[in-house]
Amino acid sequence: MAETTVPAKDERTTEVTATREDSRYLAPPVDICETNDGLTVVADLPGVEKSNVSIRVENGILTIEGRPSYEARGTTIMLEFGLVRYFRQFELSDEVDQDKIQAEFKNGVLTVHLPKAEKAKPRQIEVKVS
Repeated sequence: MAETTVPAKDERTTEVTATREDSRYLAPPVDICETNDGLTVVADLPGVEKSNVSIRVENGILTIEGRPSYEARGTTIMLEFGLVRYFRQFELSDEVDQDKIQAEFKNGVLTVHLPKAEKAKPRQIEVKVS
């Protein structure tokens, strides 16, 4: 029941862009574990608050987005670093029950539970005596 990562679009440009350009993003590192009940995706989203996390499923694609927030203390004189958003997509197979996906977010770690569809779960076949 392996899932595949959707390749990112190449958005390279020859122009110089600002450090806070919205088109820049990072693919957060994830761990994907399979259990008897389905898959669990654990994504590391440091600096992101729960209100800035978006998870959606559309046309069999699971999309995870997160926007970190940072407020400078005092008056800003120069900005050399900027936080970029997190963005990652996964193509889901028919073995995932997309209506029962659940997620939780704690301390910058997002955990998404992808349960197996009933048709994908192993079942015991009763043997009858004839």
